[in-house]
Amino acid sequence: MQQPDVTLETIRGARERIAGRIRRTPVLESQTLNLLAEARLYFKCENFQEVGAFKARGATNAVFALSAAQLSRGVVTHSSGNHGAAVARAASLRGIPAYIVMPENSSPAKLQAVRGHGGQVLLCAPTLAAREAMAARVVAETGAAFVHPYDDPYVIAGQGTIALELLEEQPDLDWLLCPVGGGGLASGIAVAAKALRPSIRIVAVEPAGADDARRSFVSGVLSRCEQPMTIADGLRGALSPRTFELIRRHVDDVVTVSESGIIAAMRALWQQLKIVVEASSAVPYAAVLERRLDVRGARVGIVLTGGNVDLDTLPWFRAADR
Repeated sequence: MQQPDVTLETIRGARERIAGRIRRTPVLESQTLNLLAEARLYFKCENFQEVGAFKARGATNAVFALSAAQLSRGVVTHSSGNHGAAVARAASLRGIPAYIVMPENSSPAKLQAVRGHGGQVLLCAPTLAAREAMAARVVAETGAAFVHPYDDPYVIAGQGTIALELLEEQPDLDWLLCPVGGGGLASGIAVAAKALRPSIRIVAVEPAGADDARRSFVSGVLSRCEQPMTIADGLRGALSPRTFELIRRHVDDVVTVSESGIIAAMRALWQQLKIVVEASSAVPYAAVLERRLDVRGARVGIVLTGGNVDLDTLPWFRAADR
């Protein structure tokens, strides 16, 4: 099947394809966080999404875009957790097996989530190269279809449906902030948002310990971070040529935040919004908290990407122990 470009039309098509199979997630505000930021912050809560993360959108679109013949041997992917759970869930909806390659240091909560949706977990060394190699081997051995966690136009288009929903509720946003790891989310959101509101400023945010997107964006040359070091496990992936090109065309800036900033932002969101978000979700709000962006007086959309947390290892407890 020929892969399409990612456009507003393909994102709208994704919305139709996944309708009834994913949730329209709420947008929350906090007066306390608004006052602290001196701005109006609108949090798009994908932690309330199916499988507890935005990944349900892209994975569902990709799996349901494939024909029955293409899926006859099942699907394969590699993931730190959320995409794996999303692919496993989409596969279960189509009645096919799902093989999920995951790093051996994956969060127990995310391993449980993948298995809970019927995915067969295959553990590998905690490097991107190891994940890719094992996934390729499983494809060769099983004949299953590979669904990339971000370097896939159907996955990217599915993630872009977040922007469609958010801008329907808040059409006058000045800024839209989201995390960036492999770049599928940032790419899809930026394509949709810029098409609907050309004046909006799109900023992708990543941990300083996994800063390949920032370095690539500044230099104009795609680079990788072979050993990313960050609590935000969902952002340890590297940009692909496809997502890098989309980000260069549609994203206004990429900024980084500190590990302490991520933890502080995560804790603030728990306390003020009264919701569970994981570290990767807190990364874009950390950019506001650390004043990496001047959003004073602006209307700012912030995508909270997921809420799959191991409650036995909350980071502020670990920080307090050190």
